[in-house]
Amino acid sequence: MKYLIVGLGNIGNEYINTRHNIGFKILDALANASNISFQDRRLAYRAEYKFKGRTFVLIKPTTYMNLSGKAVNYWLQKEKLSFDKLLVLVDDVALPFGSLRLRPKGADAGHNGLKDINLALGHQNYTRLRFGIGNDYARGAQAHYVLSSWEDEEKKQLPERIDLAIEIIKSFGTIGVSNTMNQYNNR
Repeated sequence: MKYLIVGLGNIGNEYINTRHNIGFKILDALANASNISFQDRRLAYRAEYKFKGRTFVLIKPTTYMNLSGKAVNYWLQKEKLSFDKLLVLVDDVALPFGSLRLRPKGADAGHNGLKDINLALGHQNYTRLRFGIGNDYARGAQAHYVLSSWEDEEKKQLPERIDLAIEIIKSFGTIGVSNTMNQYNNR
C-alpha cells in the first residue's frame, strides 16, 4: 500500500515559518521524528516514510504554491497511484487557528494551490487535510497575512497541532478517509 502525501508551501528561506507553509512544516516534523530526510527530485523535495506496512511518499513541491498541480500530477503518475491514495496538506483561512478538517473532496475555497491542483488533475476528488490558520487580517490583506509569520501564542500551540496532523496522515493510510474523519474531525 502506497500513498502520496503532499505538503503545500513555498520554497525559500523567506517562507519557512509562514502560515502558508504549514504543509511543508507538517511534513518536515514527520521526517524529523522519523529520522528520514528529503531529497531534491523532479518538481519536489521527496522522502519515503514507512508505517505499518504502508509506504508514504512525502513531497514538498518546488514549483511554488500557485503551480503545485504540476508536481502533484507528475508524482501521482511516477508512483502509479490513484487519486484515492492522495492526501494534500493545506492552510485554510476559513478555519480557526489549529483546527484540522479532513475532506475526501471539495472546492478550492479560493486557495491558489488547490486551484492549480484541481486544474492539473481535471477534478477535485482527492483528500485534503485543511489546517486552520485563522483570518485575523484586515480587508484586502489576506495575501500579506498568509505569508506572515505565526504569532507567539500560535507558535506555542503549533507543535501539538502538527503532531495531531501527523496522526491524521498515518490514520488516513491505515484506516481510510471515512474512519479518520470520524475519529479526528472534531478534535
